[in-house]
Amino acid sequence: MVSTSGSGASGGQPTASRGRWDLGTGDAESVLAEARKAFFVMAGVLVVLWIIQIVNWADHYQLTLNYGIRPRDISSLPNVFSAPFLHFSWAHIEGNSGPLFIFGFLAAYRGVKKFVYVTILVVLTSGLTAWIAEPAHTVGAGASGVVFGYFGYVMVRGFFDRHPIDMIIGAIMALCFAYQFTVLLPHAGIGWQAHIGGLAGGVAAGWIFRDRRPKAAKPDPAAGTARLNFPSTTRGPGGPASSAP
Repeated sequence: MVSTSGSGASGGQPTASRGRWDLGTGDAESVLAEARKAFFVMAGVLVVLWIIQIVNWADHYQLTLNYGIRPRDISSLPNVFSAPFLHFSWAHIEGNSGPLFIFGFLAAYRGVKKFVYVTILVVLTSGLTAWIAEPAHTVGAGASGVVFGYFGYVMVRGFFDRHPIDMIIGAIMALCFAYQFTVLLPHAGIGWQAHIGGLAGGVAAGWIFRDRRPKAAKPDPAAGTARLNFPSTTRGPGGPASSAP
């Protein structure tokens, strides 16, 4: 939306004005450029995941056992950053790869830099929730907590950023992947705690990393009645004029 203001920019040039419920930041070309970056970033992430899976499988999943999350084990706490890259089987990584790419791309296409911050937050919330709440003497690993983090972020981002397109995307994803909510409930052999932590982190990321738009400056009511005040002069008897303080 564009509005013109004669008292705005010099020469009366039209100035851009952002509506409260506009389509988003930047023009179409910048959005497409970020979408291309998002595509290649997520493609690269999947390549890395599958290379790690091949190495992990060849080593009988020792990487998962050694670098997965062991609840309430202090030495395992740094593993919240390595666990999302590790899986327990081919079926495990296959089940995570599709949703990870879809939700990761949708989370990143508005800006890869912001996406990095979102990823760090959901990795922390999902991993720490698993570390605190999962049963003892178990090992947790897999990208599903991050998937739920991206899922939560995509669902709420449009409302926090006030972007109608992202609202529609979030609603469609929520409807198409509604079955995912079933794995938020306790299931044997499934790290549902990490799913809940990731989802909560994604919703929090939508609020924390929302677009912050500067408030429009209120017009000064006295601006139209401004006037110049000149110092008064006084003349002494037979002397030169002087300015009154």
